[in-house]
Amino acid sequence: MENLLTIETAANSVCKQHSTNKPSPDSVISALIEIEKQSKKEKKNYQLEQLSGNWQLCFITGTKKTRQRAGIILGAGRYIPTWIKITLSYYSSLNTSKIHQQIKKGIVENTVEFSGLKLSLSGVTKFLDRKNILAFDFTKITIKLFGIQLYSGYIRGGKESENKFLTESVAKQAFFVYFLIQERFIAARGRGGGLAIWKKVES
Repeated sequence: MENLLTIETAANSVCKQHSTNKPSPDSVISALIEIEKQSKKEKKNYQLEQLSGNWQLCFITGTKKTRQRAGIILGAGRYIPTWIKITLSYYSSLNTSKIHQQIKKGIVENTVEFSGLKLSLSGVTKFLDRKNILAFDFTKITIKLFGIQLYSGYIRGGKESENKFLTESVAKQAFFVYFLIQERFIAARGRGGGLAIWKKVES
């Protein structure tokens, strides 16, 4: 319960850069690791529908790769500064039928906003129920400046990537492993080993 409260407090402080009750990065990392271990032990399973909506990134860790058996060592954790807003949005596909028993498809959009610039990358996702893995591929980009659209279209090779995404092995794709999905906040480990927390935001 204490670890969950630490993560929730960290998520709620996303717009309070100088909050006095903000947990230290080290304590947040420790809480995330413990929750992740607990999730694996309990073999929790989540659904793609639980991720639907808009989530603002509020805390991340870097990674430092080594050749030791430890594999990937976490780098320093940090809160996202208030002058930049990074939002991850998930949508279930209009075709909700399963590709096969353990995979569902959807749509993702990652938006970065600062100083009047809005950069959005969007693409496709697939969710592996039993492993809580959400793989994704950004295939399109939209750029706006003070609300005026400057460009929108496929990233080079995006159309081809989109067509083969569902049948391609997850091992070749970017992905998040979600080990905590709550109504107001979520947490995951990325393919590179880093950890992240997002807070639910209104549309």
